[in-house]
Amino acid sequence: MKDRRKRGSLLLFSRCALALLFIFGCTFSTLRLLFTERYHPNLVSSWRTSPVEVISGDSPTERGVSIGETVLFPDQVLILLKYPPSSPLLTKDEIDCVYSSPNTSRRSSALSIGGEYLDHQIVRCEIPARGTIPSVSLKAHGDLPPGPTHEWKSLAYEAMIDRDNTTIVFVKGLNLRSGRSSNASKFQCVYGSDLSNRQLLLSSEVVSIAQEIVRCRTPLSILEHKGKIDSLKVSVKIKGRGILGSIARPGLWAQPDPPVLNQHLVCVCTMLRNQARFLPEWVMYHARIGVERWFIYDNNSEDNIEEIIELLTDQGFKITRYVWPWIKTQEAGFAHCALRARDFCKWVAFIDVDEFLHLPSGTNLGSIVNNQTSRPEVAELRVSCHNFGPSGLKQVPPKGVTVGYTCRLGVPERHKSIVQPDKLNPTLINVVHHFHLKDGFKHLNVDRNLMVINHYKFQVWEVFKEKFYRRVATYVSDWQQDENVGSKDRAPGLGTRAVEPDDWSSRFCEINDTGLRDWVVKTFSDPFTGSLPWQQE
Repeated sequence: MKDRRKRGSLLLFSRCALALLFIFGCTFSTLRLLFTERYHPNLVSSWRTSPVEVISGDSPTERGVSIGETVLFPDQVLILLKYPPSSPLLTKDEIDCVYSSPNTSRRSSALSIGGEYLDHQIVRCEIPARGTIPSVSLKAHGDLPPGPTHEWKSLAYEAMIDRDNTTIVFVKGLNLRSGRSSNASKFQCVYGSDLSNRQLLLSSEVVSIAQEIVRCRTPLSILEHKGKIDSLKVSVKIKGRGILGSIARPGLWAQPDPPVLNQHLVCVCTMLRNQARFLPEWVMYHARIGVERWFIYDNNSEDNIEEIIELLTDQGFKITRYVWPWIKTQEAGFAHCALRARDFCKWVAFIDVDEFLHLPSGTNLGSIVNNQTSRPEVAELRVSCHNFGPSGLKQVPPKGVTVGYTCRLGVPERHKSIVQPDKLNPTLINVVHHFHLKDGFKHLNVDRNLMVINHYKFQVWEVFKEKFYRRVATYVSDWQQDENVGSKDRAPGLGTRAVEPDDWSSRFCEINDTGLRDWVVKTFSDPFTGSLPWQQE
């Protein structure tokens, strides 16, 4: 017992000493800021140590596992489990969801167990009843204490430090107008281990703010520690109103280390959910026409996406998967992806997994991009989209979407973009897959005879119903809710009923277009069996 107390005293003394050193370091750095830069922070805080302590023992927290954060979505709870380094992730069979109140306690199986998100593991549970607190229990060890709980509708959820040393914060709840910048002077960024203690916060200027993205000046004392302060969070203060809740930690740096520059001519960014079975065709096809790398943002998939990506990477395809658990944040996710792809790729296409860049002339994608962008001011190519329908099918076509769906609407709808990510406006504003560009740069509309997108939007009902589960522009967990009925993300004429129309297989069919199908069959078919490389047996 005496030895344990002695060790505890030594540990407490060490922590105090480290805290004092850190306070002195931050204060010295801040003083240097005062005399060398125009930026003036309000107050430097003494950061607390990380709440997760890795010590041996039998209880869950003593195993080093704890609840880092909890986020309440409209239809489920997202719980982020914090692990010690090198610990194996838990399985669904090892975890229960727990809902506690002063008088009751209820348990249920987890809806799903995800993979690693940064240094956490994702657990999804049912939405709790009013007055109950969600948590999890490790079946072999017991209940975990609940973690900090946040409402999704008002939250700073991601952050990264850009190559210019500004902090980019992704937020929900500001309700800013889409497609335009807002007045940055009405906001501040705040940093701290405990954002509820305003006396221990470090404030900084907001450089720009638009949609869900806030760009802040990063205090020098934070830059010097290179994101090594695990407990540090960043959030946004609305002047006169308060500070948003936060789970955003500015530890991710946009610039790779060691730095690289434009290894690839054309890359692709996409966001998907439960689309693993369509990935092989999409990746193999685009590799053949000239795409060199793929950045896949996984938006809560529950299929075998990790296995499929591993199989594809084993075949030589360069694919990076990033877990992005945030609902209704495609524009923010694409901005995040643009920052990460910027150093690896000269051009990045922002398209979905059901969209295929079709080159009717048979020219390589890289050649078209180079020819269309010979003028240096062109930093974005806009490509028209043809929407294809079920083409008379009622089952998923066994040879893939490019071969199975051949009937489309006559008039193109929308466009998607291929951009130079280092020419994007610092606000990172993007709407419907195209970005605002820096001053002096412009976009070019590509002739449909050179390049067009075949968008297999209205597939057989089984696929369509799953794909549009969370796609309405205003988040709707139940398709029968009368929200945003006029959104183009809903099928025309379908309204709010998630019921297959009797004539679904024959809808959206005005022009029979077999151009891409014929090229795919000619290019990819096995000469002896006629099978395609992505075709499932």
